[in-house]
Amino acid sequence: MNTFKTTSLLIGVALLSACGVSKKKYAELQGNFNQVQQQYNDLNKKLVGTESELSNAKTRISSLDEAIARERANAKELQEALNKCLNASNQGNVNISKLVDEINSSNKYIKELIAAKNKSDSLNMALTNKLTRSLSREEMGDVDVQVLKGVVYISLSDNMLYKSGSYEISDKAGATLGKIAKIITDFKDYEVLVEGNTDNVPIKMTNIRNNWDLSALRASSVVQSLQNNYGVDPKRLTAGGRGEYNPIAGNDTVSGKARNRRTQIIITPKLDQFMDLIDKTAEKPTN
Repeated sequence: MNTFKTTSLLIGVALLSACGVSKKKYAELQGNFNQVQQQYNDLNKKLVGTESELSNAKTRISSLDEAIARERANAKELQEALNKCLNASNQGNVNISKLVDEINSSNKYIKELIAAKNKSDSLNMALTNKLTRSLSREEMGDVDVQVLKGVVYISLSDNMLYKSGSYEISDKAGATLGKIAKIITDFKDYEVLVEGNTDNVPIKMTNIRNNWDLSALRASSVVQSLQNNYGVDPKRLTAGGRGEYNPIAGNDTVSGKARNRRTQIIITPKLDQFMDLIDKTAEKPTN
């Protein structure tokens, strides 16, 4: 195997020499390629982990909604049972008192669940409103902000964010990233996932093999800009690339490709409080 690699390398050097590329340039290109490949592998591993956490967060929110529905149904049943007790002539006061306590306990728990969910929804709305108010009309043409299933999605167009045909952040993107960074810093109980996305046009750049590499490198550029230029805590940040495989429009039109070439900043609330409440539901004894 080593002999094969050595032979391949010698053939590569000979071919590059014939094409006017020096051994030093070849070694430099090979080194750059290896570095980009390692960066891509590291980013992809981190993306897989963060996407799993995002999926779990959505599942937890769904579980919370189900818990609220169950508790409301339980409260209704308890109320009906109480009414029967009150209408019965020979029911003891002890049973009535017990039902009243159970109803009060159930109502209190429902209020806690609703308050926790409302708090999350209110924070998301406050975050979204604060960001949109800070953006200019021109910036709003390149930035789309949405709240979906308890998660805030900030979608940035590549024309505004990067230099043409590159993964380097453009000068004009600085002001917009600064505003987003301030929101992230103000809302400290949120995790941040930056996802790069491309259209399906093959990339033609030295040392970048395909759109997987390009999307991952673009996400990494945004993460590093948030950290280095605006002081966002890197422990809250994750960078990952989706390549061309997460389109939101068809790639058969110019406008569709433009929509697919985007970078998403996904802001997810920590759901520790929700999980504590759901755990309380699981621990409640059934009668």
